[in-house]
Amino acid sequence: MNSKVIRYVFGKVLLIEGALLLLPILTALIYHEKEGLIYVYVALGAALIGHLFSIKKPDDYVFYFKDGCFMTALCWVALSIVGAMPFYLTKEIPFYIDALFETISGFTTTGASILPRVEDLSHCSLLWRSFTHWIGGMGVLVFLLAIIPMNGGSHMNLMRAESPGPSVGKLVPKAHDTAKILYFIYIGLTVAEIIFLLAGHMPVFDAICISVGTAGTGGFGVRSDSLLSYSPYIQWVVTIFMVLFGVNFNAYFFIIFGKFKKALSMEEVKTYFAVIFGAVAILMFDVIHICGNFFTALRHSSFAVASIITTTGFATLDFNTWSVTSRLILVGLMFIGACAGSTGGGIKVSRFIILIKTVKKELLSYLHPKSIKKIKMDDHPVEHEVVRSTDVYFITFVIIFTASLFIISFDQKDLVTSFTAVAATINNIGPGLELVGPTGNYAFFSPLAKIILMIDMLAGRLELFPLLLLFYPVMWKDLFFSTLREKHKNKNK
Repeated sequence: MNSKVIRYVFGKVLLIEGALLLLPILTALIYHEKEGLIYVYVALGAALIGHLFSIKKPDDYVFYFKDGCFMTALCWVALSIVGAMPFYLTKEIPFYIDALFETISGFTTTGASILPRVEDLSHCSLLWRSFTHWIGGMGVLVFLLAIIPMNGGSHMNLMRAESPGPSVGKLVPKAHDTAKILYFIYIGLTVAEIIFLLAGHMPVFDAICISVGTAGTGGFGVRSDSLLSYSPYIQWVVTIFMVLFGVNFNAYFFIIFGKFKKALSMEEVKTYFAVIFGAVAILMFDVIHICGNFFTALRHSSFAVASIITTTGFATLDFNTWSVTSRLILVGLMFIGACAGSTGGGIKVSRFIILIKTVKKELLSYLHPKSIKKIKMDDHPVEHEVVRSTDVYFITFVIIFTASLFIISFDQKDLVTSFTAVAATINNIGPGLELVGPTGNYAFFSPLAKIILMIDMLAGRLELFPLLLLFYPVMWKDLFFSTLREKHKNKNK
């Protein structure tokens, strides 16, 4: 294990977080809020610790995939621990475990909240709360690669560990350039949404918070009713951009470089839109009696489907009151999730495509035992390793989900609340059903249950395995001995 790189990247991540904390500090200055002083202290502390860890560059930047996964999980935990400090120190969230829950929910783009009234927060805390979505949406390590080129050839391992989906590839030969392209698309879409929201006469502060929350598919808003009190135009704009941020960013890369046919022929993207249109059609006719007319039903059902399948978590209506059929569809969308290579959560559309094709292949092998058939996506054979990792992912997901549900069942809440709370956190959605529905929150859970749900949020955002490595003693043993060897080597010099 390359402990020097882990130390260096860890430090750089804290430096970046310290720099990003300047945004809520600026907001506090604009709105003359005393809470901004706490953000200054936390920013300085993060920058100081980050500088101490990264002051010495490593001799080489080469590391293995396991190192990248471990490094990613470690950085995300540190990012959340530091990011929760302003909420706690300002006393806006008086209990640290609640502040940590809110922050992890933000960075993992989950949007599950313990706050009964978000309007009680200061403007600087509201911005930081929403901005954590934007940071976590594309990933802080991808951002690190975009702004700090590191030589060594192993840096795709960081992107693979942090980017959501079964596989991540380079859009261009260098990982540094790939990261820059991804952030170029990400920033471009975010700015476009802000402009469209401002055109709908949304206040500037609201437009920024909602846009960064949409971009990260997170769902933290600035009002307790989410987007219910905004105009239909604004609700449509957010619906469209939620869907756009759930698309595989490779499609945008192809569009930018004029490869429209290749972008439109992506099987995952076509399936993603087919699922959306199908779900909207069913929900629209199911909730039309609640909404009163066809167009209102279309707007609210489209918003709900876009919000859930992209795991954003905004709401315009309390879908907790909808029919069993509608709620069942929404629960199904929670698990399907958005496309791989997007900012959305969930299991991912591509994994379900591979799983269905694997089942179909197995059925055909029963009918024609001697036939040899390869699974294909976009007319390219899917490697056996990808199929195997997809199967293992599903098995691991079920195990973690079941274990989490068992542990939080000790809180003695109803089954629908407990089930959808785990589903909404591990799939990074936010709202579930019953007590954790769009009008509810997670404050009533015990500290143990909150810790389990925080682990689920991190596991879901990091694709399970990077976080699981933190609980693997061998990794810490390797890191310890690698650090000892480094110190011994420096001593001999």
